[in-house]
Amino acid sequence: MTASRTTTTGGITLFELPDTSVVDMWGEIDVALRSEASAALANALDRDVPVVIDTSKVTFMDSTGIAFLVQFYTIGSEEGLQVSLRNPPTVVTDVLEMLGVIDIFPSLPHHQIEHPVEDRHPSAV
Repeated sequence: MTASRTTTTGGITLFELPDTSVVDMWGEIDVALRSEASAALANALDRDVPVVIDTSKVTFMDSTGIAFLVQFYTIGSEEGLQVSLRNPPTVVTDVLEMLGVIDIFPSLPHHQIEHPVEDRHPSAV
């Protein structure tokens, strides 16, 4: 008998705060999360409050995830909502830059995103 187990490697959850919708993204964001992304987008836009997309816990994001961010920002802006990206890690900002869409997120320092310097040992100086 073989045991099967479903492993979740990422997710998208909408937290509805009184004055803000927070879209919490974590782990690997890819095409497998399409339905979660669609539900978060629809529910957040229905609330008519500012939206914060928290990507601080994302470990991987492919072009599908980036398309979700761009779609969220575009539709939110068309609806008159403030949409911002909170604490994007380099795995997100690198793909945004590579695809040439980082400029649509005004809260990010365009082309000035610093990457952490690798830890240097005193003997290497």
